[in-house]
Amino acid sequence: MNENELISDRRGKKPIFVRGLGSYLPERILSNADLEKIVATSDEWITTRTGIRERRIAEENQYTSDLAAEAAKKALADAQCGPEDVDAIIVATVTADMAFPSTAAFVQKKIGARNCPCMDLEAGCSGVPYGLELASALLRQGPYRNILAISADKLTTITDWQDRLTCVLFGDGAAAFLVSCEGVGAKWEVLHIYIANDSDGTDILYLPGGGSHMPATEETVKNRMHFLKMNGKEVFKEAIKGMGLALENVCALGNITPDQIRFFAPHQANKRILSAIAEHMNLPPERFLSIVEWSGNTSSASLGIAMDHAVHHGWLRPGDLVAPVSFGAGLTTGACLLRWIG
Repeated sequence: MNENELISDRRGKKPIFVRGLGSYLPERILSNADLEKIVATSDEWITTRTGIRERRIAEENQYTSDLAAEAAKKALADAQCGPEDVDAIIVATVTADMAFPSTAAFVQKKIGARNCPCMDLEAGCSGVPYGLELASALLRQGPYRNILAISADKLTTITDWQDRLTCVLFGDGAAAFLVSCEGVGAKWEVLHIYIANDSDGTDILYLPGGGSHMPATEETVKNRMHFLKMNGKEVFKEAIKGMGLALENVCALGNITPDQIRFFAPHQANKRILSAIAEHMNLPPERFLSIVEWSGNTSSASLGIAMDHAVHHGWLRPGDLVAPVSFGAGLTTGACLLRWIG
């Protein structure tokens, strides 16, 4: 372990559970055929290189907090809890409603929660492991019982629709975990978490405009500096390496081998990355949950959406281990080891 890593080992600590899981995708579908009318591309080109056939797009008046609130309501319903049971709200996002106040504050208002602390978390596409780690730490230390850890993004607002290499990738969505120190009625037990960051890669996936480094001006808008920039080849290489290492570390914490994990829930960047991770881990690709074909890349929400998909399709048995794993701008990486209770 180095100074960029934080490993959460649950042994000897208060157990942490997920009482409810919910996800949300907007109704509007943007297909590859639709993209052919927007940019110089084709369904064959997109499908061959990314595995994506369609993605969900939020409406213009539907904000990140709206997506997050819908997922949060589903997580509360799954846990048979109400907004009055929420003691804190964490929203992991790179597309906040505005610079301030926090997107979490808007979510609090929209779900009807009251008098609980709210905060945003920025960890790129690694919002799930980072959010679960922060929620777990708060639950172990403070008076909290139930914390909403939400990952939500409206990536289409920072997508450059003139860039044929990136605009085909992204969609909008949200996922929410009701994390708790109470095991009664819990669906999952959180066993171990590994999170890390390699700042040497901050220049391969970033959004240059809008912050203190490059405040908005006529020139930044003209030069399209308010859209995400990505070095696809480097991201591909670093994603495989980073997620592979995260999985190895979380398995070491659990004193297990990867073949003991029922399903992996990797960040749904594109199909080629999912296949490469499976090959890197020397595991069959069907063990890696894949929803990217119909969701696109929904940033950190993709892990929770994939897990929720597996639950609703009845693919899990009590005692099964599931490992969400992610990679994102920063460069962040993270992996969790969760046990399905049912």
